[in-house]
Order: sequence, then C-alpha cells, then structure tokens
Amino acid sequence: MNQEAQSVLQKPPGYRDPSAPVKIPARPPPRKPVLPPSLRPEKKRRSCCCLCCSCFCIVILVLLFVIIVCGGVFYIWYEPRLPVIHLKSLQFPRFNVTVKPDGGTYLDSQTVLRVEVRNANPELRLIYDRTKVWLSAENTDLGSASLPAFIQEKKNITVLKLRTQVKNELIDDRAGAKLKAGFRSKRMVVSAEIRTGVGFGSGGWNTKKVEVKVLCGGVRLMQINGGVMPKCSINMLQWSNINL
Repeated sequence: MNQEAQSVLQKPPGYRDPSAPVKIPARPPPRKPVLPPSLRPEKKRRSCCCLCCSCFCIVILVLLFVIIVCGGVFYIWYEPRLPVIHLKSLQFPRFNVTVKPDGGTYLDSQTVLRVEVRNANPELRLIYDRTKVWLSAENTDLGSASLPAFIQEKKNITVLKLRTQVKNELIDDRAGAKLKAGFRSKRMVVSAEIRTGVGFGSGGWNTKKVEVKVLCGGVRLMQINGGVMPKCSINMLQWSNINL
C-alpha cells in the first residue's frame, strides 16, 4: 500500500532538488555605450581635411619654387636694369615774388624742366606708366606736370620736357624773401619728385609695372645752370632705395 502511494506522488512544478549543484548563469559580454551622432568621431572627414591641407601646401610650395626659378633664369639671362634718371636742366621763363598792399607775399612762377631718362638694358625695353612730376624750391611748391605712358627702347636716351607754374600763390613772408634772394644769387635749392610705374618687355611679352618714386635735386640753381646733373634715387616697392 505504501509503495503504491509513493509511486502516485509527483514532484510539484518548480521543485528543486536541494542536493543538486547550483548553476550560475553566464554574464553577457560588455556592450559599448551608444553615443549620440554629434559626439561620434568623424575619422573619414578628418582624414580628408588633412589630405586637402597637405595637397594645398604642396601646391603652394611648388608654385613658389617655380616662381623663384623663373625669376632667377630671367635675371641671369636678361640682367634687367632700372632706368638712370637725371635732372638735366631747369629754366624760369617767369619768376616773381611780390608783396601786395594787403601785406601778403605772392609767388608767380613758370618753369621748364627737362629730365633725362636712360635705358641701359641691351635686350629689354622699358615701359612707363603715366608719369607725374612735382617741383619745389626751398621747400616751396613750384607746381606739377604729368606725361602720358610711353615706351623706351633698349639702349635709348629720352629727354622729358615738363612745364610747371603757380599763379599768385600766397606763401610765407620768410619763404618769399628767401626765394627772391636765392633766385637773384642763383643759390636757390631746387628738388623734383617723380612718380611713375616701370615694367620690362622684350618681343611680345611685358612684365607687370612696379610703382617707383624718383627723387632728384637738392642742388643749387647755379649748379644746374653750370651743367651739373644731380643724382637721383629710386624708391621701389617702399623698401628699396637705389642711388643712380
């Protein structure tokens, strides 16, 4: 009877044998945290930017190298020279310093200025932009004049003729007295400032014009009348000062 009862008894659902070993469940592998799109690293874009910057730098270096080489070849082959400029002569068809009844000192002057420009290049022509000249004596303005652009062939000497004038210009009393005495004694100091652009050319090509400022003068009137041609200095690109 007991055996039959034992065989009829069944284990309830969820029954665990206390003598059976406990199984520990395996842990899942660790997962990387999911970052938002704004914080995700952009490897491809960074590599593309680095590649573009490297290519740009290489192109710039190559261009600089080509420019330096071409400039060196041009200089060695042609030996370009800047023009040689002198103040050739200065005449005063009219020069009057008067003191009017109102007590003011007035200047009435007319000048004829000749500037000699020499191209010493054996293979290159010189191309000049529009030229403007300012004339002064004892730091007093005597007027200005301008010339249109022109071309000077190789191994050529050109004389530029310019006329300047001032009419009834009110000046300082001391400056007027100094000009009057200096003009009579021919000891008046005269200066000229020339501004233009200069380029080189040969055959069918021309270089870009470079702005230059030429200073001629600091010489007395008696020296110019005696045939002295004062030296000029050329200031190019605001950093080079060359005496010719």
